Amino acid sequence: MRFIACIYAHKTSTFYKNYMFFWLLTFIFTNPHTVSSQQHKLPNIIYILADDLGYGDISHLNEASKIKTPNIDQLAAEGISFTDAHSNSAVCSPTRYGILTGRYAWRTWMKKGVLWSYDEPLIKKDRATVASILKKKGYQTACIGKWHLGLEWAKNIDGSVNFKQPLKSTPNDVGFDLFYGISASLDIPPYFYIENHKITATKIDTIEATTGKGFWRKGPIGNDFKHQDVLPHLTNKAITYIQESTQNNNPFFLYFPLPAPHTPILPSAKFKGKSEAGDYGDFVLMVDDVVKQLENTVKELGISENTLIIFTSDNGFAPAADTKEQLRFGHTPSKNFRGYKADIYEGGHRIPFIAKWPAKIKKETSSNEIICLTDLMATAAAIVDEKLADNEAEDSYNILPALLSAPYDTPIREATVHHSIEGMFSIRQGKWKLVFGAGSGGWSYPTPKEAEEMKLPNYQLYNLEKDISETVNIAKEHPAMVKKLTLLMKSYIEKGRSTIGKPQNNDTKTSFLPKTP
Repeated sequence: MRFIACIYAHKTSTFYKNYMFFWLLTFIFTNPHTVSSQQHKLPNIIYILADDLGYGDISHLNEASKIKTPNIDQLAAEGISFTDAHSNSAVCSPTRYGILTGRYAWRTWMKKGVLWSYDEPLIKKDRATVASILKKKGYQTACIGKWHLGLEWAKNIDGSVNFKQPLKSTPNDVGFDLFYGISASLDIPPYFYIENHKITATKIDTIEATTGKGFWRKGPIGNDFKHQDVLPHLTNKAITYIQESTQNNNPFFLYFPLPAPHTPILPSAKFKGKSEAGDYGDFVLMVDDVVKQLENTVKELGISENTLIIFTSDNGFAPAADTKEQLRFGHTPSKNFRGYKADIYEGGHRIPFIAKWPAKIKKETSSNEIICLTDLMATAAAIVDEKLADNEAEDSYNILPALLSAPYDTPIREATVHHSIEGMFSIRQGKWKLVFGAGSGGWSYPTPKEAEEMKLPNYQLYNLEKDISETVNIAKEHPAMVKKLTLLMKSYIEKGRSTIGKPQNNDTKTSFLPKTP
């Protein structure tokens, strides 16, 4: 400002003064350091995705929880927690697809189940992701942790996997500058750390299968890989990334999908016996400690104020952690919601969702707005003022108004579609939830087979305001609502999107109606 004042105080012509002022503005706004400074006003984004963590596992959300999670609770105290947040699927791979692309995974060839050891990538290289749109805005982008969206391994002539050759497709090919992590769940081989396109192991062996809560399958394993060390090792990598990224001028996006508390359940000695819910509860405490470590890192670096931290889970509590044992402890991992991981019921897809952004989000706030994990992409685009194309984020809604407690007139999402492990659909609009099938659609009673034997109705309608535990099917009493939601679900499939925009094509044909009348 002093320099500008000097220009105008100088006894020169008006033309010369205006010329110097124009030159100064040009210098300011084209100088790379100034541009970086402007970009740095955008927030850093850290997205922590727990694996198989139930809604009721968080003591902030469940007063009866036998697992006290002080660090996640503190995150909620310093930000906002959502009581009606959902994953788009009740299992892993399709949820992760939805998070990163803003699109329901059933629009692809994946109609049920999850990906396995050597399946091809589910995200096509030409599909926009949260990482790719943020990268366009100058963000540094990293995925550290469990991928489980398919990798393209090099193959030998006989079709077997060649681990010594670079992988042909990894998260690096869909918008991430850095990838360091594992291919899938910690109980699914191969057991390697992968850095960008190569495994880090120098020798490969075979590990035998185990049983119980520490279960994993037989398969190849690297000489630098120990199952019990994976969570702390990945956490250290994430911390290092945050520290190194802060030294640069541009903001960063860290997608940090944890391998826990999914099986194998391996609490370290430090946490053994610290909860009131056995090994599983102790393992959840390790996850809680991960949040503490990342929070401390951000605070020590002085970047907390403008860093958005999101903590959530990919689906509900997994029965593999022994549901009956948890209930004997007096712990309710799904709180008062019916079902667990894999199910179409609320316990399969209602998940914790907590966000902290001191510069923008008010402390100690709570929201009952219905949100979905597919909403990250539209929200990230809104944060960085990026306009999404019609063929991007087809099922993603901008939840920034809810995050910031800003006023808005109507619900953010028109409706939300859920999907079970067996491919059963449901659609939720306001208090109404319509399930297109009989039974749980997953592993809980009644399974699809049990429901068929019991000749249960093929449509289930629940009023979640009156019946949050989904105990009374009122489809017969409300045929008009069944018809309305069925037509809405049909339109979402036919349009190739559930948001406003030009119709898009699904990758494959999708059928949502029950198989029998």
